[in-house]
Amino acid sequence: MQPGEVPATPPGDTGTWRRLNTPSPEEGEAAFAPARGQRFSDSISLRARLTLIYGMLFFAAGSLLVLLNYLIVASVLDNLDYVLPEYFPPEVGAAAKEALIEGVLSQVTRFSVLALAIVGLLAVALGYVVAGRALSPLHKITRTARRLSERSLHERIDLGGPEDEIRELADTFDGMLERLDRAFDGQRRFVASASHELRTPLAINRTLLEVALADPEASADLKTVGRTLLETNSRHERLIDGLLFLAKSDRELEVRASVDLGEVSTTVLSQLSAEIEDSGLRLRTDLRSAPVVGDPVLLERLVANLIENAVRYNVAEGEITVRSGIHEDAPAVQVENSGPVIAAYEIAGLFEPFRRGSGDRVHGKKSAGLGLSIVRSVVRAHDGSVTAWPRAGGGLVITVRFPGNQRRGDSDNGA
Repeated sequence: MQPGEVPATPPGDTGTWRRLNTPSPEEGEAAFAPARGQRFSDSISLRARLTLIYGMLFFAAGSLLVLLNYLIVASVLDNLDYVLPEYFPPEVGAAAKEALIEGVLSQVTRFSVLALAIVGLLAVALGYVVAGRALSPLHKITRTARRLSERSLHERIDLGGPEDEIRELADTFDGMLERLDRAFDGQRRFVASASHELRTPLAINRTLLEVALADPEASADLKTVGRTLLETNSRHERLIDGLLFLAKSDRELEVRASVDLGEVSTTVLSQLSAEIEDSGLRLRTDLRSAPVVGDPVLLERLVANLIENAVRYNVAEGEITVRSGIHEDAPAVQVENSGPVIAAYEIAGLFEPFRRGSGDRVHGKKSAGLGLSIVRSVVRAHDGSVTAWPRAGGGLVITVRFPGNQRRGDSDNGA
C-alpha cells in the first residue's frame, strides 16, 4: 500500500472508519517544519503592531522630554545666585554649588525615568485598548467576509460611523458583494431557466421514441436506432436534472430540520437495492445514528450520489461499504468502493462538473458527470467538509463530515 492511500476494509470489520495512511517521518517533519525567512512582524497581529508602535513613539517622546527637562533644570540651577557666608573661601562655594546641582539633577533624572517607565506602561495598555476599538470595524468586516459565500451574498456590512477610510473600505466591500450577488443570481436563474426549457423538448422526444418503438410494424433497424436515441435522450434528461439540482444546492439553505444520516443512508440503500443487486456488488454497511441539521432533500441526494457513484464506477464482483455515525466528534457518512486505480492528483478533478475518473466528459453512459459536483455543493451549503482518498487496490474512500459537537459515544467505533 502506497503512502497517501486508504487501506481497504477487511472482511468483518465494517465498523472501522477508513483513514489516510500515517505519513512517513520525513513527510511529517517536512509538513511541520517552520517556515524559514519569516519576519517577526509577520507573526504578530495588527493590534499588537499598532500597540508596539504607540509604545515606541511614547517612549521616544518621553525620553526626549526627560532630556529637555534635564537641560532646563541644569540651566536654571546654573544661573541661580548662591549666597554663602563671607568666611567661606570661593573654592568651597564653587564646590558646594557644583555638588548641589549634581544632586538635584541626579534626583530629577531618577524620578523622571521612573515616571516615564510607569506612565509608559500605562500608555501601552491604553494604546492596546484604543487599537482594539479602532480596529473593531475591521473585525466586523472580517466576520462578515468569513460568513459570506456564494449562497449568502445578500448580506451587507452596512458599517456606520464617520466617513473615514474604514467606512470607505466597508462601502467598497458592500458594492462588490452587490455585484457578485447579481452575477451569481443571474447565473443560477440562467441555469434553472435553461434546464426547464430543455426538459420539454426532451420529454416530447422520449414520448415519440417510445411510441415508435411500440409500433409492431417497426423494422429492426428502426428499433435499433430508436433505442439508441432513447438512451441518448435519457442521458440528456439526467444531465438536465443534475443541472437543476446543482443550481438548487448552490443556494443558501431554505429548509433546516433535524436529519439522521443513518436513517437517510438506510432509505437510500433500500431505494437502490435493485441496482446494487443487478450489479453483483457485495454490500457491507455499518449505519449508526448521526444527527445533523439541514435540508432533508439535499442530504438524501448527497448520500444517494455517493452510493450511485460507488455502484457505477466499480469493478466486476467488487464491493461497497457504507458507514454513518459520529466520526471524530462530528456526524459523518463514509462510502468506500472498489474500482479502477485512481491517482491522488486526479481526485480533486472528480468534484468538478462533467468530470469522471476515466476523464471522459462527453461519451459517458453511466451518469451525467455531476454526481460528486452536487455532493460538494451540498456539503458547502451545510458548512461541512468532504474528503476523498484513493483506496488501496483501486477505488475511492469518500468521507463527508458536518459541523457538530456531539460527544463520541457508542455510535463511534472509529479506529
